[in-house]
Amino acid sequence: MTFSKNESLCKDELQAWQLKHLKETLLRVYHLVPFYKKKFDEHGVLPQDIKTLDDIAKLPFTKKHDLRDNYPFGMFSVDMDQIVRIHSSSGTTGKPTVVGYTEHDMDIWAEVMGRAFTMGGVTCQDIMQNSHGYGLFTGGLGFHNAAERMKIAVIPSSTGFTSRQLLLLKDFGATVLTATPSFALHMAEVAKAEGYDIQKDFKLRVGFFGAEPTSEGLKNEIAHIWGIDYHEIYGLSEIIGPGVACNCKHSNLLHIHEDHFYPEIIDPKTGEVLPEGTRGELVITTLTKQGLPIIRYRTGDITSLTRIPCRCGRTIGRIESIVGRSDDMLLINGVNVFPSQIEHVLSKQEGITLNYQIIADKKGYLDKLEIDVELDEHLISDDVSYLGNLKKELQHALLNNLYINVEVKLVAPKSLQRSEGKATRVVDKRAK
Repeated sequence: MTFSKNESLCKDELQAWQLKHLKETLLRVYHLVPFYKKKFDEHGVLPQDIKTLDDIAKLPFTKKHDLRDNYPFGMFSVDMDQIVRIHSSSGTTGKPTVVGYTEHDMDIWAEVMGRAFTMGGVTCQDIMQNSHGYGLFTGGLGFHNAAERMKIAVIPSSTGFTSRQLLLLKDFGATVLTATPSFALHMAEVAKAEGYDIQKDFKLRVGFFGAEPTSEGLKNEIAHIWGIDYHEIYGLSEIIGPGVACNCKHSNLLHIHEDHFYPEIIDPKTGEVLPEGTRGELVITTLTKQGLPIIRYRTGDITSLTRIPCRCGRTIGRIESIVGRSDDMLLINGVNVFPSQIEHVLSKQEGITLNYQIIADKKGYLDKLEIDVELDEHLISDDVSYLGNLKKELQHALLNNLYINVEVKLVAPKSLQRSEGKATRVVDKRAK
């Protein structure tokens, strides 16, 4: 199966497509979504003022709280009789964000997910074990529906019940795994403990992982442990769900489907649009969605964008793996620290695992940072001097990479809490 025509448009063709659909979307939201009419009027901008793609910078941003303020269906641009699917966030910090899909939107979702599967070489000959959560979370059903449309056999195992997951993985002969990176690592850990020979007992050849920022080291570890090709998939419910971007076999950068989702990179503090190649906050405008079109949505995800064509032949833009979130970034005594930076350092050190927790606290008036890291269970040493040297090596490496002092605490194997979904890596005690 080859990639679609829109993935390989020349620059002029792609920009013409984007501008046409941007103008249509702006007219749609201005006349059908009261929130956007009010927002545009307050900023003194009308849909007809947008004559070029660069003019998008004149438009106001949309933020997560805007969706919450218009709970549940105030951001929809169609009547409810056209909505065929409703998802929502967990709402852990207030009312959930609600997203709705028309039949047309479901087709787009299946299309971009199908593109991702194609990047991984998945065909109707494969069996996919879908270990993402089903329900209001978009992950499980986003993978499931697209796979079924491609005639891929799906095992809807969802999350949790790790021992049963492994049993199904072995007995049903799945060749494709979808999960969060942390759960994939946890599954491998349990498989070893239960006596599986991972390379012989399972038939996996490719995996799609997402929903949490992940270092290159952790990706390589998962690929190595399971003996698979690792594909990172990026998405967020407000835009469509999983499938906004995915990497092909030729690059670690993620192809973003910018014929459907127009990307910008901004300075998270000033809102200024940054040039290509510069790291900042990803902003996305939907170009083809009907149920919940969104204008300049601030994702909070930190990345960079390039439109240099990939060796695979696709010409759509590519983003780097999400470095972290602007709201997850830790400010430690004036220094910006992302969890992925710490994970990158840990991934290069032997004798430890990538099960860790970051704890920010106060010591007097100063911030302090502690990293609890599990020792590798195969480490055969209770030598105090060896463990002391290991701790010093880690602290030195973290200082060289983060430019701050970090207290490393080596803890026993399997002593940190495991996650079946997104891993909770950071505990910030300073605000408590």
